[in-house]
Amino acid sequence: MLLNAVAADSGSYQNFESHQFHPLAMSPSGDRLFVANTPDNRVEIFDLTDEGPRHAGDIMVGLEPVAIAARTDNEIWVVNHLSDSVSVVDLSNTPPQVRRTLYVGDEPRDIVFAGKGNNRVFITAAHRGQNSPYQESANPGELTTPGIGRADVWVFDAADQGEAPGGTPLTILSLFGDSPGPLAVSPDGSKVYAGIFKSGNQTTIVGRVLICKGGADAAPCEIMPDGPVAPGGLPAPNENVDGVPMPGAGLIVKWDGEGWKDELDRDWSDVIRLDLPDYDVFELDALATPPSETQSFASVGTILYALTVNPQNGKVYVANTDARNEVRFEGERTEDRSYTTVQGHLHETRITVVDPDTGAVRPRHLNPHIDYEKYPAQLEVREKSLSMPVGLAFTSSGKTLYVAAKGSDKIAVLDVRKLDSGRYRPSKRHHIEVPGGGPAGLVLDEVRERLYVLTRFDNSLVVIDTRGKNIQQSLPLFNPEPESVTAGRTLFYNAFLTSSNGESSCASCHVAGDKDELAWDLGNPLGSVLDNPGEVFGPLLGEPGFHPMKGPMLTQTMRGISTHGPLHWRGDRTAGNEPGGDPLDASGALRQFNPAFVSLLGRNRPLSPRWIQALIDFGLTMVPPPNPIRSLDNSLNPIQQEGKDFFENALHNMATCSSCHVLDESRGWYGTRGSLTHIIGGRLTKVPHHRNTYERAGMFGRAPSRTLPTNGEHMGPQVRGYGFTHDGGADTTIRFMSYPAFRFPEGDKQRREVEQYLFAYESNLKPVVGQQVTLTAENREQAIARAKLLTDRARKRDAELIARMVLNGEARGYFMQQDGSFISDRRDEAALDFKMLLEAAVSAGSALTLTAVPNGSGQRMALDRNADGVLDGDETRVQRLGGVR
Repeated sequence: MLLNAVAADSGSYQNFESHQFHPLAMSPSGDRLFVANTPDNRVEIFDLTDEGPRHAGDIMVGLEPVAIAARTDNEIWVVNHLSDSVSVVDLSNTPPQVRRTLYVGDEPRDIVFAGKGNNRVFITAAHRGQNSPYQESANPGELTTPGIGRADVWVFDAADQGEAPGGTPLTILSLFGDSPGPLAVSPDGSKVYAGIFKSGNQTTIVGRVLICKGGADAAPCEIMPDGPVAPGGLPAPNENVDGVPMPGAGLIVKWDGEGWKDELDRDWSDVIRLDLPDYDVFELDALATPPSETQSFASVGTILYALTVNPQNGKVYVANTDARNEVRFEGERTEDRSYTTVQGHLHETRITVVDPDTGAVRPRHLNPHIDYEKYPAQLEVREKSLSMPVGLAFTSSGKTLYVAAKGSDKIAVLDVRKLDSGRYRPSKRHHIEVPGGGPAGLVLDEVRERLYVLTRFDNSLVVIDTRGKNIQQSLPLFNPEPESVTAGRTLFYNAFLTSSNGESSCASCHVAGDKDELAWDLGNPLGSVLDNPGEVFGPLLGEPGFHPMKGPMLTQTMRGISTHGPLHWRGDRTAGNEPGGDPLDASGALRQFNPAFVSLLGRNRPLSPRWIQALIDFGLTMVPPPNPIRSLDNSLNPIQQEGKDFFENALHNMATCSSCHVLDESRGWYGTRGSLTHIIGGRLTKVPHHRNTYERAGMFGRAPSRTLPTNGEHMGPQVRGYGFTHDGGADTTIRFMSYPAFRFPEGDKQRREVEQYLFAYESNLKPVVGQQVTLTAENREQAIARAKLLTDRARKRDAELIARMVLNGEARGYFMQQDGSFISDRRDEAALDFKMLLEAAVSAGSALTLTAVPNGSGQRMALDRNADGVLDGDETRVQRLGGVR
């Protein structure tokens, strides 16, 4: 048997649902395959033989490895998404070991080698994080700086990584986008292409107060005396099927090359005070010293999952989906409807072909067979569809492109000439069904005529015969995930099972369980006003019910929802409307989404009780990452502390900010307990949490209005079209806090202090979780301070600390106890203090890697991988002596 497929005890597992970018890599010689075992924080190593892959070992790296690149046959580099690090792994001996850990920006995603001799390494990461250089105390992460790129590419010299413990990059390129993502390299290694993961689509929000009153009949109006002019009111319909007028709401508009237009082709440019160039793919000169950006390409797609370069013509192929959030409303596609709807047509699945020589950008729809007006779609339509293209691989001839469709459980085999010319037509004959589901990455082995595929849903390596297009092997990887994670994940991603035409799923908008960074107007004119059973903080003003036409709302993360009660910005997905239901029951709230599989995804009926329960169980497992702005020792800098003091203690109308935004870590409340209150304009809204406030930064520019008459200048190009509040209409937190309803005696000084605190707000995990250090004989003096930070935080119970090294030819694990001593993965060995542990590693010529891991998971990760009660080191000793378990 290759590996145990599932751990015996999975109570120690936390689900971060990290998206995998390049989870497989082949050695340059083609003799080995490396596979990111993301949930197990390891890389699995396979020898490639004529009979098939043979498991040859594994190595623990950082938390949530999502991308691998092989520099040589004996060295791989691994991107650890949650650890903000890159592991440099030496394969020259058995067992392999991490020789160095490089520190990079927040949530790194992809990695490639390029340049002369492939000696330059490029890594994408967010423009923030405790390891980044952007640490000015008044503005860590440069979150309040307008008009800058927030998609970083860290570049290291692979042969000379620098003397600092975490390495020293040659340069950090800040690309003009929001979330960095996939990378690709030209065939000659001279160029690197970087994509923006969640790149936007040139849509933005016109806030409620910037729209003329009177609905569809309103004439153009001045928003304020001598202020900007709006072209009218909200387009029809302005009331629901029962004749109840909708509340005031904003409007999503899209740039069409000439102006910011709505569905009536009205131009709202006078009330939009920013530009969205929508640069999606960037070309980098890998040979320059230092490497530099040479050109960029716009309007490639909304969510960019993967890039690859055709080895023959040098064109860049981008796997992406394109969002249609400018279309209003959900609801059934009846022939006599008088309103628009996105039902069954949310994100289009595409490959966009970019020609660097001419600058041409040509999107190619992978599902042109879908007639979006026909509802429900026939089975044969769904069978041809592809959803969520996350992996690409060319044949050396450049004539065939393999596409991993995660949301369809398929590998599509595309004729590149037909794709390029726009003559591509889908056919299930050119699809390979992948057992296990959720193909997350692929590597082509032309010598052996095989395709290696990593399946995310069951965490297996699947081997496909490319000649016969049949499955040769399915090799399960060890998986510590509990059934609550694995059973429901399929229903979250799989569009064939959960939609009408097989193109969209929950994950189309909630990308990797998170956000698409867009707003959507998913009201339903055919719906009725629902009762609001929620707990209201403060006096009840106006209409308390939930009107079905709610206006634009930002996509919210699903990470960390298990303790925050009702869902959606209004709390309108609530169990409180069910007989005996509790408005604060998150599980019951998730159950209320079942009708959306019909009204939004176009399915002919909701999910069965068993399926919806599996999806609920999965949804409640997801956990947000640690805060990347707060200091690793969990302290606040003086500005942040001033903001926290004001937030928790300054009274206004007998309440503080924290009266609504409750922080109670023991109960899992991080800014909300699920209660509702009235926001600006009188609308009842669920009090939001603040764990990911820092992710919303990047929109700067908003027209003045009667409520906010100042600071309305045009701010030029920005990387985001949506900011803060429920619809993204407040471009900055300072703008939101400037509404007259809030009182700051010292003005903007206190607003900025509170803003900085909100960016560093408490979260489920302490900031140190995931952080690493590798100590060697050469760097021990410089790295000891980092090691002390990790041990100190473990003693404070911010995290648990584990250690890994190679000792006497064996991979060994150690777990730090509360007294600071380390116990090993062998029961008969005495505990060691840190100095003794380091001396043991140095004396053996080994490197010692420390990793801060979530509380409750350390012993499994360090001592007992499969939680069977027999420690890993003891199992290894028994196996070496020829025994059995």
